[in-house]
Amino acid sequence: MDELIGSIAQNGFSIAVASFLLIRMDRRLEELTKAVIGLGSVIEKHSRQEQ
Repeated sequence: MDELIGSIAQNGFSIAVASFLLIRMDRRLEELTKAVIGLGSVIEKHSRQEQ
């Protein structure tokens, strides 16, 4: 048990930083997904106008 607590204490900062970055990255990925979907809509409308 002491070994587990020592391991958590030693790696806690790394885990916190990784968690923080994953949460931020998740938000950015959601925004990027919305942008790509919007771009697809614009391209589809543009291609319909040309026909």
